[in-house]
Amino acid sequence: MGDVLTGFHAAWEFESDSVLIRYERGIRTPKLFQALGERRIPLAALAGVTLTPGRRGTVVLRAEPRPGADPLMEAADGQLKEGGDPYRLVLPAERATLAEYYADELRGRLTETGPADRHLVAAPEPPLRFKAYDGKASFDGTTVRFRWSWTGASSEKWKAGDQSFPVGGLGGVEWRSPEVFEGHLRLLPREAGTASGAAAPPQPDQDPAAVVFGLGYGPVHES
Repeated sequence: MGDVLTGFHAAWEFESDSVLIRYERGIRTPKLFQALGERRIPLAALAGVTLTPGRRGTVVLRAEPRPGADPLMEAADGQLKEGGDPYRLVLPAERATLAEYYADELRGRLTETGPADRHLVAAPEPPLRFKAYDGKASFDGTTVRFRWSWTGASSEKWKAGDQSFPVGGLGGVEWRSPEVFEGHLRLLPREAGTASGAAAPPQPDQDPAAVVFGLGYGPVHES
């Protein structure tokens, strides 16, 4: 197709096998969009496309990723607010006909359904880092590290010491948005990621495999 559809905070470029989404870097643009910069979404990663009325004279074009296709959306686990959904393109209502045309074109090119057996959308590239309430978290591409803060970390975490987690030993990751109560990032060891009936994990503030969020600590666009 090769066409570009520009909305508020983002522009979608339609290609034969993918959609390239470029996010704006303006003051009003959601910080998550600015952090992502741009993303290429293969059509094989999409399950569908919808066009619905939006607020205040807008329409919303949204692509629906297949379960398991996008690691970002898997980690978010449905916790992103509507305005921070990277698969939504908000347009003025007068562009509804044009948006409907592209929605129909996309639907006609989608051939995959159901969960994906692997990630089809690239994850943000490391190195990644952010400051949590009780420590600093970093990822260099092979290892996640937690370095505790003397002002926020619990005595349990201080006793355990700073932590390093090779990716090969991890079975999952649990992200609870900083915008809700008890926001945190917890790393699950491989055996915990596959075992059933395991004991409940400790509270995040007592778990050396977790960092705790707080006001200004571990914001969505970083964590």
